Amino acid sequence: MRLLVIRILATLSVLLGVNYVAWRWLESVNWSAWWIAVPLVIAETYSLIDTILFATTMWRAKQRPRPTSPPQGTVDVFITTYNEPIELVMTTAHAAKRIAYPHETWILDDGARPEMEAAARAAGIGYIRRSADWDGKPRHAKAGNLNNALFQTDGEFLLILDADQVPDPLILERTLGYFADDPQVALVQTPQWFSNVDEADPLGSQAPLFYGPIQQGKDGWNAAFFCGSNAVLRRDALMQLGIVGYVRDVEASTRRTLRAAESLLAREAHRRSNEPELRAELSRLRAEVGAARSEIDEGGHIADVTFRVREAVDAASQRLVALDVARMHDDLAELQALPVQRDAELGVVVIDDAALARLAASDLSPLGAVDAVSALLDALRVDRPGEAQPLQPLATISVTEDMATAMQLHSLGWRSVYHHEVLAHGLAPDDLGTMLKQRLRWAQGTMQVLLRDNPLLKRGLSAGQRLMYFGTMWSYLSGFAAVVYLAAPVVYLVLGILPVTAWSVDFFLRFLPYFLVNQVLFVVVARGIRTWRGQQYSLALFPVWIKACVTSFANVVLRTPLDFVVTRKDKVAEGRVPWREIWPQLTAIGMLLLALIIGVGRVVVGTADGTGTLVNTVWVAYDLLALSVIIQAARYRGFGGEPPQEAVDREPSKGTA
Repeated sequence: MRLLVIRILATLSVLLGVNYVAWRWLESVNWSAWWIAVPLVIAETYSLIDTILFATTMWRAKQRPRPTSPPQGTVDVFITTYNEPIELVMTTAHAAKRIAYPHETWILDDGARPEMEAAARAAGIGYIRRSADWDGKPRHAKAGNLNNALFQTDGEFLLILDADQVPDPLILERTLGYFADDPQVALVQTPQWFSNVDEADPLGSQAPLFYGPIQQGKDGWNAAFFCGSNAVLRRDALMQLGIVGYVRDVEASTRRTLRAAESLLAREAHRRSNEPELRAELSRLRAEVGAARSEIDEGGHIADVTFRVREAVDAASQRLVALDVARMHDDLAELQALPVQRDAELGVVVIDDAALARLAASDLSPLGAVDAVSALLDALRVDRPGEAQPLQPLATISVTEDMATAMQLHSLGWRSVYHHEVLAHGLAPDDLGTMLKQRLRWAQGTMQVLLRDNPLLKRGLSAGQRLMYFGTMWSYLSGFAAVVYLAAPVVYLVLGILPVTAWSVDFFLRFLPYFLVNQVLFVVVARGIRTWRGQQYSLALFPVWIKACVTSFANVVLRTPLDFVVTRKDKVAEGRVPWREIWPQLTAIGMLLLALIIGVGRVVVGTADGTGTLVNTVWVAYDLLALSVIIQAARYRGFGGEPPQEAVDREPSKGTA
């Protein structure tokens, strides 16, 4: 029944939204003030697409029963760490060791700390650090740490935990059954829940809407994705992913090499236009390379194809050497025939200058292009020398490995499960500065995936999966829309410039139903979950989202390095307000307040429209209420008491998963 209500509200929300935004574009854009009117209607269009994606997500919201099969299979528990306090890591490790289902526990120490190794050995817990093969090679952050450990362990399933995520003893009992129920399940994700967050949660860490309705909605489309921790993964699925990625990488590098060789040979053949024999030989070799590239595109075996190209290059080299030797004989004959004379004064032989110039202009080595092609082929290495290990099962295309890995698994036909039960408790950031770094990293990783492996274009994904992944990526573009939503009321209150043609009855009849139904849909979906903090941060973090988009674009397109920052989990706040990070929000607050004062003043003196001022005053009030969370967060210094009982005992859905 609830799902039916959600679908009705979702349909109404989309229809009313399309009606409103279409009217905005066709009837109400104030073209005389296009510089604010057009950005505003584009921002509203962005929000409509966001509504459509949210409605689509909730269309198949799934509340799963617990698995029917008993847990089975061997398990490795991986605890990833870099520089977290040893005591914190060992607290998680001891809890992991107490998990009821038989397993092996491993600490994956990317910091390679001797004291961490000693603590792990003393507790009888496995310890893994990177091998020497990683020295001087790309490390790929957490994904590299996990990939390194994959080849040093052999459990059929992997439970992955961040250093602070203390697991429930029953976490494997509650999740492993899904893999037995469906052999195509590669991933079971459980919520992340933080025990050091109080009721106010000024940093908005809990994310109950995401770890609940949104993941359940994605689960209905078989698109619930890996969130980096508190998840169980099937080793076979990851290894298949690594093999497929390896093959695709080798294919791509082979295509690039053959394309470069073909281009080089074409250029050299053109340069030899006055030497028919050389040109014919180079053109023949170029045709061989082109045929090889076509064969690979059609699915030909890379080893066989490249072997034939090497044979063709060797044969061409031999023929060109023969031509070269013949030409050297001709050059020697020409040298002997050069007109010479003896300088009586100096007692030396002098060669005619014109003849010498002709000799210098000739190319005595026609093998240059073929040698270059041979060198390119030699660079084709199946062992991927640029990487520490040929196979990289967890995705390395972003600073966050989770979403990218899940999307690759789904594209290969594997399934995922979202198990809605808190089975591990972690530590959220204790201060605003740390939280901002964490959110920036998440957003950067997501945008890197969008730019490098756009789900809308990715083979193997269903239409629903494409939309589910794209919806998450799309949400991080909201920073640009937020700037417009903050600027538009300021422009009207200060300058009296309308972005719409008029605050007419038509406007309210279209906008209010759309807005109200959208809010009702949100309330029904949330079903008692506190979501206001999340709504505040969706607007208040607009500088973070913009920075993430810009830096990710610079990284992927312009090859600018992207710093990877590990979230602090030592329960110690930085003790300072990150003014450099929050000045845009504070500036926006100041401008909104000033605009409000000016707008009210203009109404008092009779130079402003009362209806427009009222509408924009309400708009400003909402913006200020949303942005005020930044001030609360800046003053926050961590939750000092014991973890709230709700955070310790909470089960989102008793009796079901």
